[in-house]
Amino acid sequence: MLTLLTFPAAFGQFSASPFCVKTAYMLQLSGQSWQRSDMLNPSKMPYQKLPVLRTSQRLVADSDLIRDWLETQGANFDADLSDIQKAQSRALIRMAEEHIYNHVVLDRWGNDEVWPILRDMFFTEVPALIRRPVTHAIRKSVMKRMDGAGVSRFSDTERTDRLERDLEAISAFLWQSPFLFGESPTAADMSVGPVLAAMRATPKETQLTRRIKTDTLLNSYLDRLEQAIPL
Repeated sequence: MLTLLTFPAAFGQFSASPFCVKTAYMLQLSGQSWQRSDMLNPSKMPYQKLPVLRTSQRLVADSDLIRDWLETQGANFDADLSDIQKAQSRALIRMAEEHIYNHVVLDRWGNDEVWPILRDMFFTEVPALIRRPVTHAIRKSVMKRMDGAGVSRFSDTERTDRLERDLEAISAFLWQSPFLFGESPTAADMSVGPVLAAMRATPKETQLTRRIKTDTLLNSYLDRLEQAIPL
């Protein structure tokens, strides 16, 4: 049986990481037998991050590489898509994972109301006596990464405007069908959906959580995806 090494469930989600949720969705639709194994510290994993899939031969790290491996085993997440749709799917996945996701990270790690919740949930393995200084350094590193990505350099209004254009692009697809490319979830849904769901699930009300929760189209889409691929 395959084992998905994943961050634990959090905020009502299968995992705090949308990439772990994405991989769980793919495993569900692949037809493979699998189980989860939770961990908080991926420092000994390939690339020092999760998800990682343990197979009988090796560890497969990174959600995209896990997708490639599952497809070598017979899965086909975009079976009914045209070449143009597959190209659009690729663009949507990159937009969600490389841009929208950074807004989610900033909304959690950069928010002084949310941060204490994250710190006490995700760093329980750090002794309480040194937890604050250790996690402060980790938070500082994450925020430096957000600065490097450019997201944290913008004003709140500028960030909102940039994100809004992405959400409008996603919504344009969802006006046409229940999922991004038709009646059933495809690879794009398994990437875009978890990122938006993570935005909605941030454990304090923020501008981003309100944006998703008050959007009937996006909110119902996320509910529909969770029902279509129960975890």
